[in-house]
Amino acid sequence: MLLHRLWPADVGLLRQLNALFGSAFADPETYGAEPPSDTYLEGLLAKEHIAVIVALAGEEVVGGLVAYGLDKFERARREMYIYDLAVAKTYRRLGVATALIEHLREIAARRGAWVVYVQADHGDDPAIALYEKLGAREEVLHFDIRVEPKPR
Repeated sequence: MLLHRLWPADVGLLRQLNALFGSAFADPETYGAEPPSDTYLEGLLAKEHIAVIVALAGEEVVGGLVAYGLDKFERARREMYIYDLAVAKTYRRLGVATALIEHLREIAARRGAWVVYVQADHGDDPAIALYEKLGAREEVLHFDIRVEPKPR
């Protein structure tokens, strides 16, 4: 298995990762119904504060994560937030997710981050067990605040 951080030339691998996310999260509509253009994805992959890492078995994406760097105001430091992380069913329990997070930790250290954080849903016991193995658990509430366009 090879770990690879995606760059603008890797749009095809990002599209594979999105398909994996759609399957793993049972949400193919969100991850595949309205795919952005190659130009849009190339622009995202060029941003230093966005880290997309995939695990490859040959040329197949078998796992991956998307993380965002957040620069802070209270101190001159940053955090890295893992937004999505998934591993294909046949590759679970083989250390793929741990390897992806460890690779992100290396990137975060180079970027001056002081912490990598992630959230898990109640009932997602495998994810919770993984994250508890790697870090300290905090009990928080997460709220989605919808953004509605203003009428013209």
